[in-house]
Amino acid sequence: MSLHAQDDPELRAAQEARLRAVWAPPKGIFLRWTDCNNNQVGAWYTLTAFAFMLFAGVLALIMRTQLAVPENDLVSANTFNQLFTLHGSMMMFLFAVPMFEAVSIILLPQLLGARDLPFPRLSAFGYWSFLLGGVFVGGSIFFNAAPDGGWFMYPPLTTRTDLSGLGADIWMLGLSFIEVSSVAAAVELIVGVLKCRPPGMRLNLMPLYAWYILVVAVMILFAFPPLIAGDVLFEMERLLDWPFFDATRGGDPLLWQHLFWIFGHPEVYIVFLPSIALFAMMIPTFAQRHLLGYPWIVLAAVGTAFLSFGLWVHHMFATGLPKISLAFFSAASEAVAIPTGIQIFAFIATLWAGKVKWSTPLLYATGSLAIFVIGGLTGVMVAIAPFDWQAHDTYFVVAHLHYVLIGGTLLPLFGGLYYYWPLITGKKLSDRMGRTAFWLLFVGANLTFFPMHFSGLFGMPRRVFTYPAELGIGGLNFASTAGSYLFALGTLIVCIDLFRSPWRTKSPRNPWNAGTLEWLAHPKDENWGIRSIPLIETRYPIWDQRDFVKKVDEGRFFLPDAEEGRRETIVTSVLDARPLYVVRLGTPGWVPMMTAIALGSVFILTTYHLYWWSLAGAVVTLGCILYWLWTGTAQIPEKPSKSIGHGIELPLYVSGSSAPGWWAMFITMMADATAFSGLVFGYYFFWTVHPEFPPSGPGLDGPGVFWPMVALALAVIGWIATVAARGVNRRGLVPAAQGLLALGIVASLAGIWAGLQGPLTTGLDPKLHSYPAIVWVLVIWTTAHAGIGAIMQSYTLARSIAGRMTPTHDADLRNITVYQHFMLLTAIVTYATIGLFPGVA
Repeated sequence: MSLHAQDDPELRAAQEARLRAVWAPPKGIFLRWTDCNNNQVGAWYTLTAFAFMLFAGVLALIMRTQLAVPENDLVSANTFNQLFTLHGSMMMFLFAVPMFEAVSIILLPQLLGARDLPFPRLSAFGYWSFLLGGVFVGGSIFFNAAPDGGWFMYPPLTTRTDLSGLGADIWMLGLSFIEVSSVAAAVELIVGVLKCRPPGMRLNLMPLYAWYILVVAVMILFAFPPLIAGDVLFEMERLLDWPFFDATRGGDPLLWQHLFWIFGHPEVYIVFLPSIALFAMMIPTFAQRHLLGYPWIVLAAVGTAFLSFGLWVHHMFATGLPKISLAFFSAASEAVAIPTGIQIFAFIATLWAGKVKWSTPLLYATGSLAIFVIGGLTGVMVAIAPFDWQAHDTYFVVAHLHYVLIGGTLLPLFGGLYYYWPLITGKKLSDRMGRTAFWLLFVGANLTFFPMHFSGLFGMPRRVFTYPAELGIGGLNFASTAGSYLFALGTLIVCIDLFRSPWRTKSPRNPWNAGTLEWLAHPKDENWGIRSIPLIETRYPIWDQRDFVKKVDEGRFFLPDAEEGRRETIVTSVLDARPLYVVRLGTPGWVPMMTAIALGSVFILTTYHLYWWSLAGAVVTLGCILYWLWTGTAQIPEKPSKSIGHGIELPLYVSGSSAPGWWAMFITMMADATAFSGLVFGYYFFWTVHPEFPPSGPGLDGPGVFWPMVALALAVIGWIATVAARGVNRRGLVPAAQGLLALGIVASLAGIWAGLQGPLTTGLDPKLHSYPAIVWVLVIWTTAHAGIGAIMQSYTLARSIAGRMTPTHDADLRNITVYQHFMLLTAIVTYATIGLFPGVA
């Protein structure tokens, strides 16, 4: 197709008709729920997270009403415990992180000039997992079964079934299910940013929103898995009585605190940085100039993320740590303020240098920064250990946390809604209602939480359901309660404004005169996202590239058509965004929903100790996943390549590091390796806290050296067989590749048997002490991964036999080779730790 072919209006109309047909959502009430387009899934995600936020807000209002006056009896102590536990858990796990992922699912493809994210069905699976897990956890309060141990879930009280009841299991297993959806979304977003940028959009030309989302998604990969590892240990203690946190049998409750806060403190920045990302899009628009300090902002975002992983002990200053540890983590806690400040000053400088057009979104942005700065200052205060010893577990910390989260999450989100609502719905929200809501929210937040600093310093501990009048804090608490109702009123006005928006007149396209790609969304609300994928030469192409919008709308850039009737977008190189190939995207179907329901049943049924039914759910989950992969991934195309315009021909199939699937496997295994590192950390943590580790005595003898080394040798054989199969298949020796895959399957299954023989033959009893318990966990983790590897090898062998994998179409084999690399590393660490380390410890 020549450059001038797009001058023909009939050709353009025919192209648009084909795009419209390909990207049309499913019709019918039931089929609509099978959609996987980013616009639809992102809207579901956003509405659901917003609903969970409102529900958690109602719980907070009940708590504040209870605390309005001394010795109130509106709710009992047990109900209050459930209220604050569920409020904190829902705000952190069901609103803050999922909301940023939801907004990113909507915005990121449009910001990057892509038709969709690379794995639309994975986005749909993540949403259904999030919905089911959230309803399961949130709905527990209606049955007096909500968790009541605080959203930190500190053992040993929460691990004792006689004290915590079923609520702790609901919290642990329900939120573990939600964490799966968060990691799935992180994989999707990372691959989307790295591989689905438009041609020419080098890393230094990416919108700052994309940079922030990339940084945050990587943070999720390294923050959430340690919590998943802690969840595994926690549930094994509750369900199987394995004493990881029981000090009477060699466990240590501090292990949970380490694993929780390795997740918990980075999460503060996981929810804050996406808000900064929204500012990075809004502030240049309302200053009508490029953002100042782009490289410094990117480096500051990366620095914030890096430092956030070095200060988790900031929350453990009162646990009796050595002075050297206190000094290190206190310094790290203060140092993180530096990159945070760089970002804020860059925004202020941009506003100072530009011609500011004050608007409702900018009002929210500046107001939220003011609130966040107060939270940051109190954060520096509690980073100083002597002060933290006085303020720890008081309402001072409650105030600090809420200043950070309201200024760093909630108000920026409302500002983002007012900014992006015309893009999402084509309708602009009311400036009058938005400003009224802002001042109610701003005043309400400060009236609610500023007095809590003094309540805490006067001695009010958090998590108490009432307090005596003689403590002298009744007035402060009443002010906080009044402020919470003001804040709720502001939120209600925002909700009314959102609800009324469909009846407003249509907003003009790009009403703020922004310069970035997301505002290229088709004025007729077409589902395809962008008419043609542009060539990018600057960070603000709408402002800087001549006739840019007209050329995009007329299909004068890349991939303006859908001749083959498939949903497609362009995959580019990581660094310089060179076009590599055309990826065909997933289409609507029931599989993501059914997989989420089946996997959810595993977690939910385990909560109620219905283990056989849970096992049946696991089998159904496996079947759904295999069907999903067999019918929807790595399909051999009907032709080797296609033209994307301007004389460029791209392949329709690639494998290895050029393919999004390879990156998804690699990133997923990075998360998996991080979770495994949390378990290994547990082993060596116990070694550091016990004078004798491993201990001696009946039932405590380790697995020895022989069987671990046999299992390791078999893991090496399975790895070699898979790597060799990839090589010989590439050379066209298909039968040899199939034989090597069969050998790999046998080696993996034999490795499972050998790995279990070590602790079985020595009678290692996991209920006696933390040592046999942690050894068994490492063995189970490794053998389970060997079993998954055998399933992958069997799947790939079946694909080869069926002719769905060939020497030139070998994405499945190359992807499972990545898995086997990580599997071998896991086996080496596990069997060296349990087999060799006791001999030198």
